[in-house]
Amino acid sequence: MYLISACLAGQPVRYDGKAYEHAAIQKLIRQKLAITACPEMLGGLACPRAAAEISGGTAQDVLAGHAQVLTGDGADVTAAFISGAYKTLALAQKHHVQMAVLKENSPSCGCNLIYDGSFSSRKIAGSGITAALLQLHGFQVISELEFFEYLNQRSAHFK
Repeated sequence: MYLISACLAGQPVRYDGKAYEHAAIQKLIRQKLAITACPEMLGGLACPRAAAEISGGTAQDVLAGHAQVLTGDGADVTAAFISGAYKTLALAQKHHVQMAVLKENSPSCGCNLIYDGSFSSRKIAGSGITAALLQLHGFQVISELEFFEYLNQRSAHFK
């Protein structure tokens, strides 16, 4: 079973109200091989919502209470991000997820890159809150780019 960021499955839940739709992900959902979640929506944030970035540390620091998730105007949305991460973890555990496919660059879901907290569009190596929490609990977490590469390799193998 896969856990996939809802915005990658065509659900308009991104901070800006947009979504991405990928045929391979839609097929997994139709086959009941994937569930979707938006940690930010599960945490109670609205859509659309202000963009947010991790400030003052890493995702692990946020989970430990030593850093925050802030919007560009300084609103603290840390509690919503942490709540959504734990709700997503509960879904992953309930559904015995083997792999989480999360949206890169997101302060919730990024697993390789996130924005640096300065709202200047600069990216740094790091994880989002949900990605970090899932990894701490032993789940394999990959970005959508890694997932599509994985699918391409699998399909080439079966040709």
